[in-house]
Amino acid sequence: MLSSPGIGSGLDVKGIVSQLMAIERRPLASLDNKEARQQAQLTAFGSLKGALSSFQSSVAALAGPAKFSAISANLADSTLATVATSSAAATGNYSVEVQTLAQAQKIKSSNFVDTTATVGSGTLTIQFGTYSGVGGTFTLNPDKASQSITIAAGESSLAGVRTAINAADVGVSASIVNDGSGDRLVITSKDTGLSNALKITVTDDDANNIDNAGLSQLAYDISSGGTANLTETVAASNATLIIDGITVSKASNIVSDAIQGVTLKLLKTNTGSATTLSVARDASSVQASIQSFVKAFNDLGKTITDLSQFDAASKRASILTGDSTLRSIQSQLRGVFNTPLSATRGGLTTLSEIGLTFQSDGKLKLDSSKLSTVLADSTKDVATLFASIGKPDDSLVSFVSATSETQDGEYFLNISQLATQGTAIGNAAAALTINASVNDTLNLTIEGVSASITLAAGTYTADSLAAEIQSKIKGASALSAAGINVSVTQSAGVLNITSDRYGSESTVSITGGTGKLDLFGTPIETAGVNVAGTIGGVNATGSGQTLLGAGSNSGLVLEITGGATGLRGSVDFAHGFAFKLDKLVANMLENDSLIDSRIDGINATIKDISTQRDSVNRRLVDVERRMRAQFSALDSMISSMSQTSNFLQQQLSNLSTSGR
Repeated sequence: MLSSPGIGSGLDVKGIVSQLMAIERRPLASLDNKEARQQAQLTAFGSLKGALSSFQSSVAALAGPAKFSAISANLADSTLATVATSSAAATGNYSVEVQTLAQAQKIKSSNFVDTTATVGSGTLTIQFGTYSGVGGTFTLNPDKASQSITIAAGESSLAGVRTAINAADVGVSASIVNDGSGDRLVITSKDTGLSNALKITVTDDDANNIDNAGLSQLAYDISSGGTANLTETVAASNATLIIDGITVSKASNIVSDAIQGVTLKLLKTNTGSATTLSVARDASSVQASIQSFVKAFNDLGKTITDLSQFDAASKRASILTGDSTLRSIQSQLRGVFNTPLSATRGGLTTLSEIGLTFQSDGKLKLDSSKLSTVLADSTKDVATLFASIGKPDDSLVSFVSATSETQDGEYFLNISQLATQGTAIGNAAAALTINASVNDTLNLTIEGVSASITLAAGTYTADSLAAEIQSKIKGASALSAAGINVSVTQSAGVLNITSDRYGSESTVSITGGTGKLDLFGTPIETAGVNVAGTIGGVNATGSGQTLLGAGSNSGLVLEITGGATGLRGSVDFAHGFAFKLDKLVANMLENDSLIDSRIDGINATIKDISTQRDSVNRRLVDVERRMRAQFSALDSMISSMSQTSNFLQQQLSNLSTSGR
């Protein structure tokens, strides 16, 4: 029996089956072509999403008002100071003359033989404040807490004291200077200004706190009755400037509150030679941002064109030619550009007003000269054209933010209650003499955080006592860690502690301490309240000085920093073009969007093609098996018939031979 198909019959069974199977496999080629097209569309939509994402990044940069409120400043003499500005800066020109720079106080000790010489041990208490002169008074800086440094016996050398002071990090630094005759300890206030002069009192382990021996050698107090065993080498001083003829004195060389929105970092003096500071709107950065926006849109447009165009010359279509998703995206984008803003106090409602127009080829073009003209016009606010901005009538009402839920419109504001701060006020004039362990402690709870303070013993004025209490509260670690600040004032000797925070969470409570009765009696404690009112006739939610809108103005946040109750004008709010485009593109890119639906559909089609391919391959296996079986049977049958034919031919040949 033959074991190889075709050997007995002469048929090319393998070749016949191979050719027939090639015909049977044609559906696979069709499926491969379909899958390749689907994969190409998948890549195309990936490119589209990338282009949309890049465009969104450019749009998002213009969606906030900060980009348009940039202010630039320039000093004619740039070596005088460096200048930084904020959006609060008012444009104009200012005359600036720097007469003195602020300095930090430096004080030195007497000479020691060397750095290993013993100074003493005990405690140094450092206070910051202002001296009225030698033998005058010392007024405590209420914004800086007094600090204590313990000098252990093992740290009593000159080098040890220096190291201990620096390790404490309490607002002063220490160094050792050899002047040729010995080593001196130099203590320097880390902050400049008259109000940061040093007062150092000592609790000396030798039990004498004012002599010139032991740790008392570092005592420094030049006020009346004080002990000064250190010598001043550099006096604390303020920076003094003359701005537009007005003398300004500041504790620091970084002056941030002399000209609104302008920070000067003073570098040198120019006494008698004033220079000019020019503050102007930074139009160049706005121009650059809008030009970047135009480029990003045109780049997106090119991507869409490349994916959808039809080449009439070659009669070849792009992968997404005629695609409804692309047409929908283009239509939605054009819809935003072509819809004027419905509400704005910026004097602008369309992009064409600042020189942004569409060309015949669909590209966006910027007329820079037209934009420059608008930016120079004080009656026009380009920010309102792009960003989401609210414009209040009232100068004490500020727009803070809004969300996509906030609807364009004019909303009237009615304030029924202004925000207040938590206070604790004494019910009688405070005792001005503080005695240690008698009336020197106060226990407080401020905004839910508890702390205990101990006042320095002594006789105070009402103002200096208020400063001492404020300083000690500021130095309480539990309060400072929570970011809690207070101001302490007095009126006719009655003390008042006021939280810096506004709203219902602002509370000050004097819970105890040996000094509570002498200093505050039975204090009147009043919690702060939140601002309350309506926006657009709808009750708003108050939190401190901010109001959060509801209804059509949901998400609108306003800050009310003062004024009166009652009607406070209106707030004109509008979402600008950049915000609208940002939101539109975000929706296009989010899950379950039109693009993702198309991508999901394409992936489903690819999966279906894979299923079809598997089915076709299974059928082809069966077809090939059946063909091979059929042709093998035919081969065997032809082989058998060939053998029979050969036998008959032999028999007939034999009969012919025997008949002769």
